[in-house]
Amino acid sequence: MWLGALLQSAIAPWRITLIALALLLFSIVSRKFRFTVIITALLLGSTVMSLREASLQQSEITQLYGQSVELIAQVVTDPSQSLSGNYSFIARAIYVHTEQNSYGMRIPIRVITPQSKVLALLPGQSFSATASIVDSNEGRVGALVIIDGGFKTLTQASRWAKSLASIRYGLRNLSGDGDAGALIPGMVLGDTSKQSIEFKTAMKRSGLTHLVAVSGANFAIVSSFVLWCMQFLFTRMKLRLGATAIALICFIALVRPSPSVLRAAAMAAVLLIAQGTHRGRDSLPALGFAMSAVVIGDPWQARDAGFALSVLATGGLLVFAPRVVEKFTPFMPLKLAQALAPPIAAIVFCSPVLVALSGYLSPISIIANLLAAPAVGPITIVGFIAALISPFAPFISSILIWLIRLPAGFIAGVAKWAANFPVLTLRTGSIGFLIVAVFTLTLWLFKRYIKKISILALVLIMALTWLQRWPAGEWQIANCDVG
Repeated sequence: MWLGALLQSAIAPWRITLIALALLLFSIVSRKFRFTVIITALLLGSTVMSLREASLQQSEITQLYGQSVELIAQVVTDPSQSLSGNYSFIARAIYVHTEQNSYGMRIPIRVITPQSKVLALLPGQSFSATASIVDSNEGRVGALVIIDGGFKTLTQASRWAKSLASIRYGLRNLSGDGDAGALIPGMVLGDTSKQSIEFKTAMKRSGLTHLVAVSGANFAIVSSFVLWCMQFLFTRMKLRLGATAIALICFIALVRPSPSVLRAAAMAAVLLIAQGTHRGRDSLPALGFAMSAVVIGDPWQARDAGFALSVLATGGLLVFAPRVVEKFTPFMPLKLAQALAPPIAAIVFCSPVLVALSGYLSPISIIANLLAAPAVGPITIVGFIAALISPFAPFISSILIWLIRLPAGFIAGVAKWAANFPVLTLRTGSIGFLIVAVFTLTLWLFKRYIKKISILALVLIMALTWLQRWPAGEWQIANCDVG
């Protein structure tokens, strides 16, 4: 289903749907059940994406490109500052008025404005402004709305939204300065607003950028902690699971429902239901169900890199991590093998997407993830507690944050250290994705020669990273004189 939505978004409308429909008819005639299920999922994903694309392309707002209008919209995502210095967020256009007509609608739009006052807007608030509407290259929105002048806030944020905002702002303000202070809100709540461009680049080069994306790991840590706490309040397991589910719903609202958050939340819900009904916990079907539910709800999330990283990381933990533990236990204690397996499995499965995002292929990223792994759990749990109490107990929250600044600083130091190593820079991210994906598939198909293939690949990558460096080591000046 994910693949169907992804292909449909990149190819002309209905083409993938028609091909999938033809394959579905063929599979039904040939009576191949497994093939029929796969093609049905592909068809469903492409159909959902086609319907969403058609609804945006045929909406009234497409008739207003190039016009100046009076707009009323509702904020969907938190406004943030872009590299250009402007402020951007997604909103939902509710009412548009021109000199000739007025339109009522519910179309997602991308808003860009130089006004820093938009940072005070919270999801759910409505505002009005005079804006210019232009076509957008962002497929998930119907238009790009540019607000050069001021805007007027029409509704106040709800108490719920204000409470969540006070928690996010509390953790952000109390986390302190420096890279460690910028990393804590990112790891706990996915808030990267304090991170500098240089630090973000270091996180990408070191392969640690997935740590600041709220994913299944965060939900696993938080849900395990809440479930452990509930044993002191409730004796019945169903009550503990119910309280944990409520806590996870609040956590979703707190970190904002991004693609990886929704995927992780859906999977956590399936596992909690399975545990409560005593029907077992088969994690791979749960992952498939969660992935399908998210794509059906918002098919454009199939193109989101965070969604892909979250799904791949979870798949690696379920499929590859147990095999890593099995291979490592003859050479080290079981606890150490279990600690090393998750980051290795996650980085192996996420490597194609990480390379596509950063354009870097870095062998040192595996070591960086191994070094950072022990600090992730304490930062997430203690940071989560500090965020919850920050609005009414800022002093205690500051103490808790002070305790986790050391491990956060350690991760930041690992990122900077690993970023100094030479990396294989690829011309485009898509080429890097194909290289790593083909290599991973080769290892899977030729398991018998996995050691020889891995050693050969590592030697080639290390050689290319050093040969690619320019100017060479010990250089003093480089000059280009043309004409």
